[in-house]
Formats: sequence, C-alpha cells, structure tokens
Amino acid sequence: MIWVNVTEAKAHLSRYLKRVERGETIVLCRRNVPIAEIRALPKPAREPRPVGIDRGMTIPAAFFEPLPDDLQTAFEGGGEET
Repeated sequence: MIWVNVTEAKAHLSRYLKRVERGETIVLCRRNVPIAEIRALPKPAREPRPVGIDRGMTIPAAFFEPLPDDLQTAFEGGGEET
C-alpha cells in the first residue's frame, strides 16, 4: 500500500493506475491526511453462474403437493381478521 498526495496522483495518474492493476492499493491524501483509497475491482467471472438449484440439492416430492385449505385461504387474503 502506498500513500500519495492528490497533486502527485494527478500528475502521474497513469503510473499509479498501472500499479493498481498489478494489485497494489493506493491511499490518496490531502496534505498527508488520507481521504480515499484506490484499489482494483474484482475480475468478472469467467463462466456464467449456473441457474437453478445447488448441485446435489434435491426437492422432496411433498414440495409439489397442494397446500392445506386453511393455508391456501390465508395466502389468498381470507381467514381471520386481526
């Protein structure tokens, strides 16, 4: 991690950005007081994330069975008033 005053960073921005790309973190200072940090963003994923359930996860058959009548009524806005 290096500390750089804003005026120095402005004068040599390309040089400091190359260091950030190599993995360094730069702390920007104003009159030697830290005010911000510059670091590289995480690299994007190489492969798209799979859609669906987690590998090895199974859904029990009971998941697809109809809900009990009282629970179905509650989901539809019926039931007891509170």
